[in-house]
Amino acid sequence: MPALWIAHVIVTDEEAYGKYAKLAGPAIAKHGGHFIARAARYVQLEGRDRPRNVVAKFPSVEAAEACYHSPEYQEALSHARNASDRDLVIVETTE
Repeated sequence: MPALWIAHVIVTDEEAYGKYAKLAGPAIAKHGGHFIARAARYVQLEGRDRPRNVVAKFPSVEAAEACYHSPEYQEALSHARNASDRDLVIVETTE
């Protein structure tokens, strides 16, 4: 089953986070993922507001998790760790 990688982010250092974004896209694509929403318009209905929301679709939960743990993504993530406050979850779709 396909899976969604859903991130809710507050960016605290635009320059460093830009380095993350530049590297993260190719890492996600390498693992079969593609963005279906990336920092687009949103409406916050409940919970903590995080102005950057990203959704990527992967072929499976396993592919999404493999991407997260990959050396390429971990290199990208090293730029985001001190440049953002993030929540990230992988959710299997029902389709």
